Amino acid sequence: MQGSVAVVGSLNLDLVIRVAELPGPGETVSGGDLFRNPGGKGANQAVAAARLGAMVGCVGDDQAGHELLASLEAAGVDGSGVRVVEGVPSGTACITVSEDGENQIVVSPGANARLTPDDVAAAAAVRSAAVTLLQLEVPL
Repeated sequence: MQGSVAVVGSLNLDLVIRVAELPGPGETVSGGDLFRNPGGKGANQAVAAARLGAMVGCVGDDQAGHELLASLEAAGVDGSGVRVVEGVPSGTACITVSEDGENQIVVSPGANARLTPDDVAAAAAVRSAAVTLLQLEVPL
């Protein structure tokens, strides 16, 4: 995979609800339908570079993890560097978006927090990549 891009980063299942106005502290607001989207800064960047590269990260051995791996495959991303962590949920982001585009996001890192230097070192994609992109939704 010479000339490729390897992305080391997060994979999250994004849960998105659109609302008229963002809630204030202690406030409950009604929103629209819930959308489940594959996301995470790392996965989003890997999909953007899909024709060039691969993804290195961690997902849980749960439905969200399987969805995230399938979304990488569907986008043409080499997910062989993604480790499935037993007994840990996949990363999840709960996102509320107002009509004017402002948002509030809470991230539960789940398996993303289990990414290790050994995972990165073991990834063939990192060793052969022309460029490795790192971002901060995983441990330093």
